[in-house]
Amino acid sequence: MKKSLVLAMAMALGVTASAYAANPFSDVPAGHWAYDSISKLAAAGIIEGYGDDTFRGDRLMTRYEMAQIVAKALAKGANVDKLAAEFADELDALGVRVAALEKKSDNVKITGQIRYHWTQGKVGDEHKNDSALRTRLILTGKVNDNWSYKGMLENRQVFQDGSGMLKDYGEDINHTGEDGKTQLRRAYLTGRLGGLNVSAGRFPLSLGHSEDDIFSDSFDGIQIGYGSKVRFGAYYGKPAHHDWRERWNKHDIGYKKGYGVNLEADLGKNVTMWAGWDKFEDNPDSIQYKADGNGGWKAKTPYRADDNAIWNVGAMFKAKDWTLAGAYAKSNDDSAVKDNGFYVDLNYKGAKADKPGSWGVQLKYYHWGDGVTLGGQHGWDNSFYNGNGGWKGYKIGVNYAVAKNMVAQVTYWDLKDRVATDGNKVKSKTLWTALNISF
Repeated sequence: MKKSLVLAMAMALGVTASAYAANPFSDVPAGHWAYDSISKLAAAGIIEGYGDDTFRGDRLMTRYEMAQIVAKALAKGANVDKLAAEFADELDALGVRVAALEKKSDNVKITGQIRYHWTQGKVGDEHKNDSALRTRLILTGKVNDNWSYKGMLENRQVFQDGSGMLKDYGEDINHTGEDGKTQLRRAYLTGRLGGLNVSAGRFPLSLGHSEDDIFSDSFDGIQIGYGSKVRFGAYYGKPAHHDWRERWNKHDIGYKKGYGVNLEADLGKNVTMWAGWDKFEDNPDSIQYKADGNGGWKAKTPYRADDNAIWNVGAMFKAKDWTLAGAYAKSNDDSAVKDNGFYVDLNYKGAKADKPGSWGVQLKYYHWGDGVTLGGQHGWDNSFYNGNGGWKGYKIGVNYAVAKNMVAQVTYWDLKDRVATDGNKVKSKTLWTALNISF
């Protein structure tokens, strides 16, 4: 070991002229120039020698041996960034993360999600197929110790288009083989302001718990949260404009602003209860495709969504690998056919992307009204359902981590309308399959 290297490492650890522990190496005599430094490094567990009470200071170390010493010094809080940079590859092979270097070398982290799905369904007497590839790139940039920026680019490639929307009104809706627009679906700052957790900008807003059955989409505004075992949250802003399925320009869901509050409380380790109130106000300038009540869609017309305020309460219970959740919601939307609904959601285990072979099962029952889903933007993936007056029925799904960061899903829905159309409650059955890849 070179003299300068021993002294530099010792100084980084605050070595003084006198050692506080006896030197354990037989080949480093008390009069040696590095005696005090080597004693301190050995006592701190930074160097260990060769297992035969020798230090062999005249022998050149391998890069791997030096990386081990640097890793131990980092763990002790030593300022050895230059050495860590020199041996970065070896440290990576040892599984050592060099936080200081990460902060200095790369302030932006890029991750991603890829999802391919194939869906087959039957709505009434009509059979449909749908498949697409959705790609998301997620950027996280560190602003300072308290704040970060998050953005998400999204693109969809349509392989099969089975939505069937507007087909009865002369619109060309077959977009099989087309690439969708690449859109900035999220762009917001998130961090802490005093004791508050804050998100501001275009962030994902999820309402209704379970699978975000009340609302799940991008939202332009601000959201705050406070507390640990008892958590208070609030938000204000408006639903973000977007090209739904990348087909219509600035399609929106008929609301000019939205706001709400929610309260959650953990009652011990296994029980969580919540209550929330959400209100979206109408937008008189909105343009939207609107359901005609007969399973079809009206052509492009001005559409004012009525003001809609929704109360919801619920609870979740955990027992080992089982989770049971239920919620009830009620709306004051006078135009809704059914202004209330409930669900019961039972889950066993669940696939974890970082644990190949992990798996889970879900069984969920819906009795959900059209008045308690804001703009139809819920968080579940069923592409084919009629939903006149809402829907009732069940969902059963399984998920399995086929490899690290690769999770497969198979889900089946059996639903029917809550209100009859021409004396008939339309039934819909859907098989959804997907492969989710994260990186």
